[in-house]
Amino acid sequence: MATETTAFAQPARGEEERARADVYSLIAALLGRPADERMLLLLRTLDTGGATGTQMAPVWDLLRQAAHDARAEEVADEYQELFIGIGRGELVPYGSWYLTGFLMERPLAELRTDLARLGFERDENVREPEDHVAALCETMSLLIAGEDVPFEAQREFHEKHVAPWMGRFFNDLAQARSARFYRAVGLLGEQFMKLERAYFAMAV
Repeated sequence: MATETTAFAQPARGEEERARADVYSLIAALLGRPADERMLLLLRTLDTGGATGTQMAPVWDLLRQAAHDARAEEVADEYQELFIGIGRGELVPYGSWYLTGFLMERPLAELRTDLARLGFERDENVREPEDHVAALCETMSLLIAGEDVPFEAQREFHEKHVAPWMGRFFNDLAQARSARFYRAVGLLGEQFMKLERAYFAMAV
């Protein structure tokens, strides 16, 4: 993707940008599939010392404790109840659903157009539509980490495809009846979405 010149300040790809990309990538991994024992071990030993005293510190602590209390087989059952179920899970983690009440609607078509414009191609081995929360978080991570991606591209993508619904999804996840381990994931995502909205509002 060619670098574009915009009227917006483009922050250096420093520690803050890498941290943002890493959080999106972690959330994508946690919501794209059930957290296995390897992921739970990673979370139990997660070093978030840099977050001490910040708004993210309490939710990192909750996630680390949730991982300590969880077992992989229980997390797999919880994931099934929350996102798959029989027919459908307790939650429907797709942008189209949150924005229109239906799957495979106009928001997905618009997303596919924007992904193509940004140079992303659909992996034929992936069955989930592109507006799945995990796929969108992974896309944000790639946009932030991409050296040749203009800052305005991540801002526009966030404002159009993430901000309108993802905060509500994480709030629903944090309060879901079936959520135990994933309650902490919901709280993490909810707080991170608040910080992202503030970040983009200030970055002008």
